[in-house]
Amino acid sequence: MIRLGNVAEYHVENFGCRASQADGEILGAQLRHRGLLQASNLGEADVIVANTCSVTAQADRTARAFIRRAHRENPGARILVTGCYAQRAPREVAALPGVHAVIGNSHKALVPALAQSSQDFVPLASLYVDDAFAHSELSMPEEAHRGEDRGAQTRPNLKVQDGCGNRCSFCIIPQTRGHSRSTPWETCLREVQAFVAAGGTEMVLSGINLGSWGRDFQPARTLDMLVSAILERTGLPRLRLSSVEPMDWNSELLALFSGPQSHRLARHAHLPLQSGSDAILRTMHRRYRPWHYAQKLQLIHSVIPDAAIGADVMVGFPGETDALFEENFRFITAQPFTYLHLFPFSPRPGTRAWQLARELPVIPQVVAERMARLREWIAARNLHFRQGFLGRILPAVTLRTSSGSLTRALSDNFIELYLDAQMSANQNVSVLVTGLIEGGLTGRLAA
Repeated sequence: MIRLGNVAEYHVENFGCRASQADGEILGAQLRHRGLLQASNLGEADVIVANTCSVTAQADRTARAFIRRAHRENPGARILVTGCYAQRAPREVAALPGVHAVIGNSHKALVPALAQSSQDFVPLASLYVDDAFAHSELSMPEEAHRGEDRGAQTRPNLKVQDGCGNRCSFCIIPQTRGHSRSTPWETCLREVQAFVAAGGTEMVLSGINLGSWGRDFQPARTLDMLVSAILERTGLPRLRLSSVEPMDWNSELLALFSGPQSHRLARHAHLPLQSGSDAILRTMHRRYRPWHYAQKLQLIHSVIPDAAIGADVMVGFPGETDALFEENFRFITAQPFTYLHLFPFSPRPGTRAWQLARELPVIPQVVAERMARLREWIAARNLHFRQGFLGRILPAVTLRTSSGSLTRALSDNFIELYLDAQMSANQNVSVLVTGLIEGGLTGRLAA
């Protein structure tokens, strides 16, 4: 062990998407499985794992700031940096003060063993990075499904797919995550069954490109087959899908949302859009046109009328003129969205859009103004969406809440609720909506 005579303590700091969060959950469980304890704060950790993101330049800056703070507050800790930033720029990360090892996504499965290693990573940080991704797969220890590791978790992520082969012109993910790889469905079902046995209520199915799950199998399988198997072969009370590309919402998947087990599927659809401009989508090398996207969205809305429907929207892609943004804005405001994830374009080295950003940049002030317009519109739309549930009953799961506070919960259609009752986390409840607050709703337990 690292701390002689005592049990070593660890801290995992996660950045980025749900798939990255799922990786962090597994790393923490594996460290506990090896006998380490979760530190109560950053300053007491013997090992600090920074599980980084690199989807934007801001993500890189955020990770660097955390690493510097961790070293400043706890100079004696062994800092291991993994994730997408570690994969993309390992030498840049290794140069940061206090970093003992840089472990790319290609070697992420080695993190727990390296955390316990007695090796001295000095004077230079060790690098564990390649483009083969032979040591990238993580698995949850069997014991982690019992006790506080999973049963007490609220809405954990089950990552069933990693990597992506779409090669969008702006995206660094194929380089940082590798080719698309799927978790065998027997393993997926075992994870879900163990979570249910430990008292779990809601699980989020996630992946880097979730809709491509199963295509690498022989014979190939599809996401709807996995979702159907979870509903048929486990007792999971509620399954929520994370982001699914528009072309992967096939008729079989949609049919599950109107079938006999539909009450166990969260009424929530997130479809990455990026832009409603056809010209911009083509330059992005996205695999659909705006009219394809709109048709899919209307179909989802008709099958799941009370669903939360969201999208990722990138603002300021190179060459986005005022006219193209107006096309984008008109398209977005015509769709049944209830929320948007808005973010500015960020050039990533090694992508096709890197050079485009030099040739056809959009000035930051214009990007900020465009984002403000979209933010104002979606705030009004979300308010209207929430108002429609006043006096109605919503199924929800309770979340972790500070002692003495109103109990927080999340409805199946992705609305934050505040209940006038003290309840523990991870409870499946029915909530009578009584009021409206900023960003959410208030309510009480339905009789």
